[in-house]
Amino acid sequence: MERREPQGRVIPKDSFLVKKDSHISFSLLLFYLFLEYGRPQALLPFLKVLHLSGIAVVLLAFSVIRSGNVRFNEKQTILFLFLLGLMVIHGPIAVNNYWTLMIFLTMVMNFIVFLSLIHCVDDQDKYDRLLKTWLGIHVFLAIVGIVKKGVGVGGFLEDENDFCLVLNMIIPFSFFFAVSASGKKRIYYVALTGLFLFVIILTGSRGGFVGLCTAFVYCWLRSKRKILVTSLILGLCIFAFIVAPQTYHDEIRSITEQGTSSGTGETRVYTWNIGWHMFLDNPIIGIGQGNFPYVFGKYELEVMGTEEAFHGRSIAGRAAHSIYFTLLPELGLMGTIPFLLIIIYTFKDLKHIKKIALKNKNTKGSSQAERFYYTALALEGSLITYLVSSIFISTLYYPNLWFLIGFIISYKKIIVSIEGNAPSLSYAKQRI
Repeated sequence: MERREPQGRVIPKDSFLVKKDSHISFSLLLFYLFLEYGRPQALLPFLKVLHLSGIAVVLLAFSVIRSGNVRFNEKQTILFLFLLGLMVIHGPIAVNNYWTLMIFLTMVMNFIVFLSLIHCVDDQDKYDRLLKTWLGIHVFLAIVGIVKKGVGVGGFLEDENDFCLVLNMIIPFSFFFAVSASGKKRIYYVALTGLFLFVIILTGSRGGFVGLCTAFVYCWLRSKRKILVTSLILGLCIFAFIVAPQTYHDEIRSITEQGTSSGTGETRVYTWNIGWHMFLDNPIIGIGQGNFPYVFGKYELEVMGTEEAFHGRSIAGRAAHSIYFTLLPELGLMGTIPFLLIIIYTFKDLKHIKKIALKNKNTKGSSQAERFYYTALALEGSLITYLVSSIFISTLYYPNLWFLIGFIISYKKIIVSIEGNAPSLSYAKQRI
């Protein structure tokens, strides 16, 4: 069975089936992103019994496998698989086997979505729709944050610090889209940035404030439109100063007042010190994913003793409150080195995207090439914001990083494909 296009070219029936399957996979992916981040099951408890996230990710995995297009060509994919293999090894030997299993399953789900982003988002039209959906989900989260007065929607977004991290990561997107747009679109993206900024203030997160500063400093440093960017940042700062309550000013001021000798700063330094000793005792393979809180008491006793514990009491059961002091003790060097390589290769991908976009912008003056460039900056800014913010938050097994890397690899593949098949990037449609 064949079908003819208006031009008369014969298209095999199988090609339409492949295209249909591709759109189904892409729709499933968008649906899962909304479930994972929007978390309607947290707002409507009756949805929990349906296990929509689990069903969606299983269907997504089946859809990706059925496509037959899955290739483990990217270095990040291979390294991700290595991390999953390491987590399998931890299963029978970790102190708390239950949490090693739960986190392993969480990371498998992250891997499925990671693969789906790479293989299902395979053209510019889909990527534009993905970014629109991604921004829409964060607008939904911001509205929920306003209603709940700075608290997240639920799950891994319930804590105000984790919630603030997610909003910090979206700031480079709305900001750079504002810089590259004009007219009403620029006003729209500036308004979105102001909305995200307002909710970040509502969270009252001090660690989040550091991440927010990182996002804006990056935006200023990397943009060539310094006057425009400076004006936007100053306007947003004035807006933040006006809307921020006195309690937020007090929280931010306390960052320098507490330092590392009192308050949460002292607690974190104490926790990281114990985590460092965990790593030194298990430098190769680590203690196992999710086991930091369960072996903390043992190392606390060995390192500090009963009398020298934290103000005379144990704080066992706490998370590391840092991605890096989660990574080192739990996964050891066998996990830390692949993780660092994943980050390095991802930055190389971003560099490659910017190189292609700049080449087309300088040689052909393509406005779309400029848009590609600013999208790459948004992705890079989001990644840097994550890495800085996560100094103070245990985010290693959250989807934030793994999905973002999927966004970046997918974008690189699309840009490389366009560059290879056309003399200029300017023909691509601008939809955002």
